[in-house]
Amino acid sequence: MNEIAAVLVSYNVRDLLLRCIASLKVDGVTDIVVVDNASKDDSADAVAAHEPDATLVRLTTNIGFGPGVNRAVARTTTPYILVTTPDVVVEPGSTKALVAALESAPDVGLVAPRVETPDRSLYPSVRRFPNVVDAAGHAFLHFLWPSNPFSRRYKMDDWDHRVAADVDWVAGTHFLVRREAWDAVGGFDEQFFMFVEDVDLCWRLHQAGWRVRYEPDAVVVHEVSSSTDQTPYRMIAEHHRSLYRFNRKRFRGPRTALLPAIAAGLAVRLVLAWVQRAFRGRPHAAQ
Repeated sequence: MNEIAAVLVSYNVRDLLLRCIASLKVDGVTDIVVVDNASKDDSADAVAAHEPDATLVRLTTNIGFGPGVNRAVARTTTPYILVTTPDVVVEPGSTKALVAALESAPDVGLVAPRVETPDRSLYPSVRRFPNVVDAAGHAFLHFLWPSNPFSRRYKMDDWDHRVAADVDWVAGTHFLVRREAWDAVGGFDEQFFMFVEDVDLCWRLHQAGWRVRYEPDAVVVHEVSSSTDQTPYRMIAEHHRSLYRFNRKRFRGPRTALLPAIAAGLAVRLVLAWVQRAFRGRPHAAQ
């Protein structure tokens, strides 16, 4: 455990943050860096008072998740970095399972656990890079038909999540990354304020020759959307803005001709997502 540093970025989730830190320490992780994104709920003071051994970075503005993680990682020197979120509780033994998976082969750059919701349902944290057809089908059909075949393929609903395997990408909720791999791709791309930075990171790791792995022997429990629900309409907009940025990054050559259509489609989807939020409240998790 001396080779691991955990990094967290917090925004107005004081009690969840303290609970997460406690679960990390129970699991043997003691090198912890917290970046507070200008919270207004005394999160930073609470960490200073209750977790004085943690390294605390107080920011004066909210710079977003990915940029915050980058600043936290810059405060660490360990060969392994555990990136997590304050709304996570780490099950005992999970960190050791992630370390074992990372050490199973030198080209495994990142490994993530099974993620469950508080009612112990599976959270779809492991996904495929969708083709254009599946991306479009999922983008629009999931509003009225969540179990449509496009969404099921994208979210790997029919895949056995009890089995460890190499995967396309994992949610940034909680993962262990090799510093060598992190440094090789430059960490999170700070163009992404919130959302899709995890997809982009895994995509760039694959491009650089690293493997991304899923390890179900490690389990964390995730309170979905605890930070993003504070400003839901802005976060929905950020999600769609990040989706466009990612497509703009990865499309090259003739495929760039698709970008205007993607932008138009995302604009329509954004309005639908706002309407869904207005009439149904909290949207279906992990869209």
